[in-house]
Amino acid sequence: MTVPTRLRLEHLPPGQACGAARPRGSWRLPAGTAAQQAYAVRISGPDGPVWESGRRAGGGSALVDLDVPAELTGRPATADPLTWQIRVWTDRSASGWSEPAPWTSVALFPGLDAAVWIAPHEPEPAAPGSRPAHRLQHSFTLAAAPAAAVAWATAHGMYELFVNGHRVGDAELTPGFTAYRTRLQVHAHDVTRLLRAGANDLEILLSDGWYRGRHGFERHADGYGTRTAALLALDLRLPGGDTRTVTTGPDWWSRPSGIIADLMDGQHTDLRAPAPGSRRDPADPAWRPAPVTDRPAARLELPVAPPVRAVEELAPVALHRVPGGTVADFGINLNGWVRLADLGPRGTVVTLTHGELRDDAGRVTTENLRAFDFATGERLPAGQVDTVTAAGRRGETAEPRHTTHGFRYVQVDGRPDLAADDLRAVVVHSDLPRTGWFRCGDHRLEALHEAAVRSFLGNACDIPTDCPQRERSGFTGDWQVFADAAAFTHDVAGFGDKWLRDLAADQRADGRVPTIVPDPADPAGGAATLAMDGSAGWGDAAVIVPWTLWRAYGDRDLLARQYPSMVRWVGYAAGCAGSRRHPDRAAARPTPAPHEEFLWDTGFHFGEWLEPGEVPDLDPARDHGIVATAYLARSARLLSRIAGLLGRDDDRVRHDRLADAARDAWQREYLSADGELAVPTQANHVRALAFDLVPPHVRSAVADRLTGLLRANDHHLATGFLSTGLLLPVLADTGHLDEAYRVLFSPGEPSWLGMIDRGATTIWENWAGPDDPRGPGSLNHYAKGAVIGFLHRYVAGIRLPEDPGPEAAGYRRFVVAPQPGGGLTWADATHDSPNGRIRSAWRRDADGLLVDVEVPPGTRAEIRLPDGRVVDAGPGRHVHRCGSYAASVERTVSTCRVRSPR
Repeated sequence: MTVPTRLRLEHLPPGQACGAARPRGSWRLPAGTAAQQAYAVRISGPDGPVWESGRRAGGGSALVDLDVPAELTGRPATADPLTWQIRVWTDRSASGWSEPAPWTSVALFPGLDAAVWIAPHEPEPAAPGSRPAHRLQHSFTLAAAPAAAVAWATAHGMYELFVNGHRVGDAELTPGFTAYRTRLQVHAHDVTRLLRAGANDLEILLSDGWYRGRHGFERHADGYGTRTAALLALDLRLPGGDTRTVTTGPDWWSRPSGIIADLMDGQHTDLRAPAPGSRRDPADPAWRPAPVTDRPAARLELPVAPPVRAVEELAPVALHRVPGGTVADFGINLNGWVRLADLGPRGTVVTLTHGELRDDAGRVTTENLRAFDFATGERLPAGQVDTVTAAGRRGETAEPRHTTHGFRYVQVDGRPDLAADDLRAVVVHSDLPRTGWFRCGDHRLEALHEAAVRSFLGNACDIPTDCPQRERSGFTGDWQVFADAAAFTHDVAGFGDKWLRDLAADQRADGRVPTIVPDPADPAGGAATLAMDGSAGWGDAAVIVPWTLWRAYGDRDLLARQYPSMVRWVGYAAGCAGSRRHPDRAAARPTPAPHEEFLWDTGFHFGEWLEPGEVPDLDPARDHGIVATAYLARSARLLSRIAGLLGRDDDRVRHDRLADAARDAWQREYLSADGELAVPTQANHVRALAFDLVPPHVRSAVADRLTGLLRANDHHLATGFLSTGLLLPVLADTGHLDEAYRVLFSPGEPSWLGMIDRGATTIWENWAGPDDPRGPGSLNHYAKGAVIGFLHRYVAGIRLPEDPGPEAAGYRRFVVAPQPGGGLTWADATHDSPNGRIRSAWRRDADGLLVDVEVPPGTRAEIRLPDGRVVDAGPGRHVHRCGSYAASVERTVSTCRVRSPR
């Protein structure tokens, strides 16, 4: 028998420091296992086992409280390394011990308390966009090389750490973007091998980053403060067991570097300046004492998500010569930067302009990426421009690490005779493991799927953003509509967990959820984004995203931690409904109807947003009650379910009543007795059906009206931001699968395949993309890519129960219900769930339809075959022939029951 595999602590990759007070472990069961009955944990040091749990009864293998002794949790990071192993007892037999995995449960270094924040020597900050990154440096001596050394570092700004001239680690954009006023990530860097006996140098290269750099569509700077700063504590374990701590403090030095960097504007690098990490020259008057500074007492935390990394390099697929320069085409839209080599003689200035489009002359244009100032209406520069001034050294290269760009094309000016080997696009995003794939008999659907995946990754740069170029903001609505699809294609458990902590931290005192999370706008300030807080469908991310992650990963602790935030949001929405009336409704009906207490028709809302042919309307006086009340009912219902999971029965009943009341208010205000909607858009029909807002006896009538709208529009969708991802599932669930496929395969505009046919490699903000007469908008906005959820859950048929309990969440129990159509001859999807790989494939042939399903160990699937049969399937492979009732089934475990058609 094989052994458990893929051991993880919390949601972290192996080896990453885990700061959880009670670490939870996950593992995958041996092949062929139907059920785990018990497990044991063993922790070992260099000389062998140091603790074993003994046999523990339990069937869980995901996020299990390992309940290890306190002395083995929160250990010093410089302590001797430990490993952990798992063995399991199953329905088949007892396994052996798994391969060892790093035991990385560590505590924040207490020496951080002795460290003080230091700032660059910067008597007056330069103007935003022209601020240099600063070098902060300190030298110290060691009598001998350390036995272990861990550097704990963080910053108000963005930092790179150098030890004796070597850049530390491969994480990018550290310390990452969090709600800096409340929580700040600290990274633990093992620097043992970089230190030596004698003199040693520490350096922090510090730039503005998200902390005080330009941000968002208004390009405001100084969102969290006007001064950057850094904090470091080096924990040293010396030979013989003595310890020593080196920290930031008054004996550090500061000087401007040769880098001017802004995340939005770009990075300007003068390679003639001393390189970051080079030794300080005491005779250089640019070095000045680094001032000690007080910093707000934000909570220091270890990261709960994988870091941002440079994950891929791309060579240009084509070079185009233009007057004065060369345009490199990398073939796909991406997020990252360009590494440039062979820069020319000393003093040569090379300019790199990054964009998604070329103009009629073939030059890179960034007009579609220009932001604007709400107060003045002024169009702002797009940024995305890097420059490099060469030092003339042989073999020198330039790679900007304190900015990122969204681009397919880069125009290189000032570098004649550029060759393809001289530059590479470096793809940068959170290092999220891929967990889901889709293939089928139509290459356009495969291209659509990969465009959506690529678009998501381009917007998964430490936080989920709306676009990686123009705004680069953590819009709550974008992640709300895409999180379910992302949880199929990638492991976003830690990524989503991190972001939700920031949502709760930035939530306003009255329960409003910011439109952007993390939110640099000071709640006491007047940024335009503050007026947009609390929009229905955006703020509802506070409830919908935790529910989505619960279904995908079964993390009950996340639900419990986010629960107060959910309650505050739903309370805010209900309070708005109960305390305010829209002026138009009040004028038409001076005496409010009883149901209006639960009608949310006031305040700012984005509404459906970007419906084809509709001009975006940001007027806070507009009545969006049909959208907002629907979301109040939806979030209250989900909150009731979550309260039940957490054992809060009084809350469950209370929020269920609120959901019923909001649903009733929506019906009384917007639905006629025969199922006609007061505002009969495609989006409102979709939402009515997806959110179960209509009574059962008119559900089919509402669905028929939706299909009528689609037919009248030549099967082109007219949905906007919130409901586009829900459209095809609603059609399939209401008996209109053929209509869903017709919309999916619609050509032209607006349609998904219309984008693909016109060369999209990521999902466009506007359906018309480069051809939109109002302007192309961003060509990398992933929200509309939520349609790939239909490919996973309907075309291939891998889906979770809508309302899973603890026994089903995280794919312990799931459904496979492929729904062929649209002329497809085959489809094949796989998902690496927390319990192992799920596969659903089907293929048409001369004898009918062949369905091939793989169920991972420790799980069960209900396979709903297209001919109506239902199979209760245990782990193993299940192959069924539809068309005839003969079933050929290969299975590792003989637990397959076939039920007659329902």
